[in-house]
Amino acid sequence: MSEPDAPVRPVAAALARYAGLVGAVLLTAAGWLGGALPDAPPRTTLAGLWQAPHGPVTLACWLVGTVLLVGAWWSLRWGAPSGRWAYLTAGLWSLPLLAAPPLGSRDVYSYACQGWTWTQGVSPYRVGVAAAGCPWTGSVSPIWRDTPAPYGPFFVLLAGLAVLAGGGLVGAIVLLRLVAVAGVLLVAAALPGLARAAGVPARRAAWLVLACPLVGVHLVAGAHNDALALGLLLLGLLALVRRPGTPRALLVAGVLLGLAVAVKAVAVVVLPFAALAAVSGRHTWRALLRDGGRLAAAVLGTLLVLSLATGLGLGWVDGLGRSGDSQQWTSPPTAVGFVIDYAGEWVGRDPHAVPVTRMVGLVLLAGLLVALWWGAWTALRRSGADRQRVTLFGAGLALAATVLLAPVFHPWYAVWPLALLAVAVVSPARTVWFVAPCAVASVLTLPDGTNLARFTKAPGAVLMTVLVVVVVVAGVRAGLRRRHLPR
Repeated sequence: MSEPDAPVRPVAAALARYAGLVGAVLLTAAGWLGGALPDAPPRTTLAGLWQAPHGPVTLACWLVGTVLLVGAWWSLRWGAPSGRWAYLTAGLWSLPLLAAPPLGSRDVYSYACQGWTWTQGVSPYRVGVAAAGCPWTGSVSPIWRDTPAPYGPFFVLLAGLAVLAGGGLVGAIVLLRLVAVAGVLLVAAALPGLARAAGVPARRAAWLVLACPLVGVHLVAGAHNDALALGLLLLGLLALVRRPGTPRALLVAGVLLGLAVAVKAVAVVVLPFAALAAVSGRHTWRALLRDGGRLAAAVLGTLLVLSLATGLGLGWVDGLGRSGDSQQWTSPPTAVGFVIDYAGEWVGRDPHAVPVTRMVGLVLLAGLLVALWWGAWTALRRSGADRQRVTLFGAGLALAATVLLAPVFHPWYAVWPLALLAVAVVSPARTVWFVAPCAVASVLTLPDGTNLARFTKAPGAVLMTVLVVVVVVAGVRAGLRRRHLPR
């Protein structure tokens, strides 16, 4: 095993590069044989997947391709030979995936139908795509056909423009994929500057983020809007860490961050940390109110302009609540609720614990976000604190907490904390705790969008609950040890 920061051998680097390329090609083949094609029926059992046309070949290509892609990425988790090598390799892996049909999810069809709904003068925040009469409703995953759009007005606007310019479903999908690729390019542009600001090697940060299989499969091939939201978010943070406190940087960053929120609401949790990055000079309450207030004004102004320009208002906030219609053990609060319900069934009760555990998770999340922000603020007020790294690390932890404690977890959600933690964690050996979950998440979805969590509900819920207990106990013990250390 290589040691952290040890030079990467050329043979090992070449092997990783071309193993990953073969994996990407196999995943593309799996997509065409049995991916999320418009006319492909949803599968409800693993037997149905196996018995589908090309089923065995599709699953074989998916399994081998995923193992090769994840293994190649993992083998260089301590850093690629150079930043240029990392960018070229990640781009090489993305080329075949660009030619694939939607992979790992059918969400892009929801995007197209929501855009179509808006072009017909109907708010996608009030009705689902089926009620709106979208001609492509059959391609949308059944669970999302009757739910309103949970995305911000900027993305609905882009989806509508894609439908108008595309002239049909295929054209709209192509344009939505180009939007996602543009988001990935924004991420790629922001990573080196953020990594340098935090003292992290750009070659490692670029490799961990851009070569991550979740990026190629779900952001590029799957065309998820997380790509655009994340790209805008990172670019906004870069403007702040480069020139904190300057009026132009605050305005540019505020617009970019406002656009990110107007694509996907999860970006909101980063805004308090962005306010910390906006402060120039010493971190005092007066400086925070001055620079953070200007940043907040730019963010709110951007959201207001978009709401008025699109005529959509803030109705998308109501749609966020329906995202919890999906119940899977990959969300820790949901998994704990499942286990409580299973235990209740053994004693003849039906606790209906999932809504309760989800609410508890949200309450814990709110408290944890406040604690993380206060910890970052306290560290920044001490002289000698690395302000850029503290801010980015705090934002990354906030995203990680949001992803873990939210009612729903989909594999591509893991890219959010990955992107910020990759540019903020200095020690390469300590990256494993957030890289390993991304590797696991990369194998959870089949090419047609079927989530393997659906077929492993009981054992997955038990394992996730055990993991939650282990993490909580370890955290309590660590806290007690620090409390009893001599000062």
